Parts: sequence; C-alpha cells; structure tokens
Amino acid sequence: MINKPQRSASRTFKPSRPSSVRSVSDLLGPTLADSLKARGFATADIVGRWADIVGARLATQSQPMKIQWPPRPKTEAPEAAPRAATLVLRVESAFALEVEMSAAQIIERINAVFGWRCVGKLRIRQGPVEHPVRRQPPAAPKLTPLQARTLADDLGGIEHPGLREALERLGRQVRGAGPVKAP
Repeated sequence: MINKPQRSASRTFKPSRPSSVRSVSDLLGPTLADSLKARGFATADIVGRWADIVGARLATQSQPMKIQWPPRPKTEAPEAAPRAATLVLRVESAFALEVEMSAAQIIERINAVFGWRCVGKLRIRQGPVEHPVRRQPPAAPKLTPLQARTLADDLGGIEHPGLREALERLGRQVRGAGPVKAP
C-alpha cells in the first residue's frame, strides 16, 4: 500500500494577485449562453435590456420566456433571411391586456434592438413573474437629533396612527433633503 501525502486542513486561500474589476454581464454571459440558446435567444439582449424595451412599469410585471423560431422550409435558399419569430412572454394577469395592447410597439422596439425583423408576434402566457425587476424604496434620510425632535413635536397632536406614520415619512423626506431652493 502506498501512502499519499495528506494536505493540511489549516491551508487558507490566498489570491496570487488582485483581479481586475469585471462587470457581472461579462462573468455571467458565457454561463447563461447555453440556457438562453435552449430557449431560442441567440443573445441576452432581450432579457438584459427588457426594462429599456418595455419600460420600467411593464418590466416589473412581465418577462421574456423564449423565442420560437418557425421551421425553415427545405425549398428555401440557405442565404434567405430567416422568418420572424414569436416571443413568448410571461405576464402578470393584471397586465396581460396592457401588454397585448402594446404588442406592436414592443415588437418594434425589440426589432430596433437587433436591427432586423427578428420578432413578428408576441404570445402571452399569464402567470406570476418569477424574478421581476423591482426597485427597493429609498431609505429614509437620517435626521439630526434636533430635526427628529421638532418633527416629533409637529406630529404630536395627530391621533390617527396611519396618518401620523405617513406624515412622519413625508417630514423625514422633506427635512432630510435640506433647504429647498427657489427657482
């Protein structure tokens, strides 16, 4: 029996040199490429720029699922441009009608991203959007102790808890923003 040398358990990882800063899209691009190709996306442009294409409001309520390319007829010349595909979207149920009414504009914007008529129609699948692009509300600005005390004094006479909480948030925003400059 041959004894192999054992590695010590106290070994720590030390990078050989500091790595250069790289964007997340550069790191994830090759990893996502196979998954995107399986769903018909040649590139991540539609998925990555979805908020730019449909706007922030619809981007939180919809997401591209896959592109269905029509089969190429055998009689068609190989150098002929491919026929337009169908983009399948998952849309929150409440926004399905709005997406359907905006379909022509969405198709036009997608084709503008690619520079040719790659998408010809949309197919809408209603359901929950798995990972919407939602922004976290900004944190309330911190007030100095004097500002906090005067805000509490100003709100002291308000009995309704919901109204008091709303006015406190508003007061924090106004007082935390600093002096308002006149135009």
